[in-house]
Amino acid sequence: MFLVTGFSAMVHFTLYSRSYCHLCDELLEALQALSPEYSFTVEVVDVDSDEALLALYDDQVPVLFGSRDGAASVRLCHYFLDEPKVKAFLTNG
Repeated sequence: MFLVTGFSAMVHFTLYSRSYCHLCDELLEALQALSPEYSFTVEVVDVDSDEALLALYDDQVPVLFGSRDGAASVRLCHYFLDEPKVKAFLTNG
């Protein structure tokens, strides 16, 4: 997990991913590109390390969820970063 600084509210993203997935790497890079403007943390979770997660997200990775200030997570996108939706989440919750 890492912290990216810039904005005030605490936003946390969880990226369900796998180690050999180029789409996962690309989505993470696109998310990190937002770091100069926004403050957030990102946790990358390998779905292959947990049978339950594998059953949920196997053919959908990468899958990005976001939460604000400890609230319930919201599914934001999968396969590719939906930048307008993620930016709206970062600014409006």
